[in-house]
Amino acid sequence: MRRSVNFTETMQSDFWTNSSAFPSTREAALDRLVEFEKTASRYGRDRNHVVPGHQNVSRLSPAIRHRLLTETEVAKHILHRYAFSTVEKFLQEVYWRRYWKSWLALRPQVWTDYLRDLDALEVCEAAQKVMAGEGEVEIMNDFAHELVETGYLHNHARMWFAGYWIHAMGLPWQLGADFFYRHLLDADPASNTLSWRWVAGLQTRGKTYLARRSNIEKFLHPDLLQGREGGLELLANHQGLNPSAFIRPEIKEPAYKHLAVDPSLVSGFWLHSDDLSVDPKCHEVFLSEDLPASEVKAQWLREALDDVESRLTGHCVERAPITGLLAWAEKKKLAQIIAYRPEIGVLNDQLIEIEKALEKANIRLVLLSRGEDDEFQSLATAGFFGFWKKIESQIRALK
Repeated sequence: MRRSVNFTETMQSDFWTNSSAFPSTREAALDRLVEFEKTASRYGRDRNHVVPGHQNVSRLSPAIRHRLLTETEVAKHILHRYAFSTVEKFLQEVYWRRYWKSWLALRPQVWTDYLRDLDALEVCEAAQKVMAGEGEVEIMNDFAHELVETGYLHNHARMWFAGYWIHAMGLPWQLGADFFYRHLLDADPASNTLSWRWVAGLQTRGKTYLARRSNIEKFLHPDLLQGREGGLELLANHQGLNPSAFIRPEIKEPAYKHLAVDPSLVSGFWLHSDDLSVDPKCHEVFLSEDLPASEVKAQWLREALDDVESRLTGHCVERAPITGLLAWAEKKKLAQIIAYRPEIGVLNDQLIEIEKALEKANIRLVLLSRGEDDEFQSLATAGFFGFWKKIESQIRALK
């Protein structure tokens, strides 16, 4: 039974009714970055504490995930004010997302294996109860409600919830990852899937993450925990589930078609939710709108797409689901469509069928990649901190 006073209700007056909590426009994201800049020097000290309003973190992750802001823009802005050493922890957290995307791009089979496993699983009654916020650990119930109702969880709360799901409840990590992916505003296939694999002990040999009562009591603000201690005793001594077989995924050369833009052809630009940075190379623009089932996520993305469309002044824009891409191209008599390459994930999975349909209509699809992204991808061969050491000099130079 859901408590009459829950996590989101506790914070509603000072946080959840604030429409700018998770900026869905570029202007609002830039404003939030300026505001966060004032406290960025304290991020390393405060970031693990889950407090009312989440004021100690940037709350820019949805904007960065969809590239209303880029990692480089955020890093440049923060380094304009602070020494690298002062804000290194924050910068690392910004680039974790880029690392995860790069890591998965080199090992795409991890994504396809996850989808295959997920498709074979049934959502059992225990999983349904935990997702509905009706489990035995009250604070985890509140985290489930917060996730569904707001599209957000603090990173530490995500770790606690995933550790509880996998190691205390013994539920398949793939179902938990899917639950987060469907509801988190900032979820991308790489960061979400690989983080759940890490908690499960599949991403790094010998490393699992347990949701410990002592850790929750240390880092969760007392006002948020008070009255929600029920079931914490279940987390006191539970042990991690050891993966039956740890397999280090093989690095594979991405099977991309490397077509060059032909400037002699009539072209249009396809903008999609993996990269909403507005710099189309063509007058004709197709803005694909494929909204998730979660109304909270759908509303955020709707607002982001509205913002992108409003900034495409001087362009002829058509906004429709991706299934309308071919019809748009034929209506505009295009011979070539240009787009930034989607990341490994849901949108990328549709590329084969999209390319087939376009080729049948004699329309080329040219997928661009950013030089920085390509470089970072080549460096994600091992763990994050090795990756960070390789890119650190570039980040420092952004000042």
